[in-house]
Amino acid sequence: MNKNYYAILMAGGVGSRFWPVSTSEFPKQFHDMLGTGETLIQRTFSRLAKIVPKENIFILTNERYNDLVLEQLPEAEQRQVVTEPAMRNTAPCILYAALKIQKDNPDAVMVVAPSDHWIEDEDAFIANLEYSFTACLEHDILMTLGIQPTFPNTGYGYIQYDKESEEAKKKVAQFTEKPDYDTAKKFLSEGNYLWNAGIFIWSVQSIITAFAKFQQQMTALFEKGSVVYNTMQENDFIQENYPLAENISIDYAILEKADNVYVLPATFDWNDLGTWGSLYDKLDKTKANNAVVNARVLPEDASGNMIRTSDDKIVVVDGLKDYIIIDKEEVLLIYPKKKEQDIKKVLKKVKETYGEQYG
Repeated sequence: MNKNYYAILMAGGVGSRFWPVSTSEFPKQFHDMLGTGETLIQRTFSRLAKIVPKENIFILTNERYNDLVLEQLPEAEQRQVVTEPAMRNTAPCILYAALKIQKDNPDAVMVVAPSDHWIEDEDAFIANLEYSFTACLEHDILMTLGIQPTFPNTGYGYIQYDKESEEAKKKVAQFTEKPDYDTAKKFLSEGNYLWNAGIFIWSVQSIITAFAKFQQQMTALFEKGSVVYNTMQENDFIQENYPLAENISIDYAILEKADNVYVLPATFDWNDLGTWGSLYDKLDKTKANNAVVNARVLPEDASGNMIRTSDDKIVVVDGLKDYIIIDKEEVLLIYPKKKEQDIKKVLKKVKETYGEQYG
């Protein structure tokens, strides 16, 4: 296994659209969302470990989840858990991790991957990653994996690429934020747009150079700590300086500005598991077309429902179609699938009415 290969597993999100299972104290990446016996973060770690040495996989998370990470990933050491003292989006934490890795290995090439995605064909994922690692070792480029769109989804960002390229990797023309439905339909008809999966590959040298060019203030802030990275003094420096970093995504900070960005159209099935509806789509269905996790269901004139309990509970459902039915300890959610994007608003109301402990 190539000792120059590194991974940054992004595990700091809250996943509020998966409430009530996902909460700020115990987010979705630490749950077995699909009922497979593995949590999402465990599955992602084992997938990355097929190509990256386990000791080179770093888990980027909020400091409140440090113990959860070590509990769920017993093969990881404390030095591999990189914690943020404040939430500052993806750019600051990626720069911080890249500087740590560079100090450990200046020849490193790294993949940045979310901890809560589902990838069916892991062999195809590894092949795509191997191609990208090789390309980034040979060239000063920033790469991302793009997903072939299967329908005009308005919940994802899109990547437009140069149609003329005959190579496997394509030069990125532009990134587009979540479009409206008509725009998404137009993207699909044009044939050179991919979903942005948030999976990035680059050498540490290339990404740090890009930060130095486009984010000079942030780079100066984090490079002050270079002497203490990977030492006992690192935490004190980060506690003091990390909250001073700008709150900005890697897309806005670097990728939309750089002219050396390439995309590889992925050859694997992918699901970002961002909502109960996306989980429903991923799961096997019963004869009544219900998706069931950890429950025994007796349906009567009930179909298209996402049903999940925490302890093999018997659930009798009559007359409900296309609903989300989630039972977790003190909370029962019964909510239309078509309104799933509003679950964040529901969570806010619950917290305001009944207290923060329910979110």
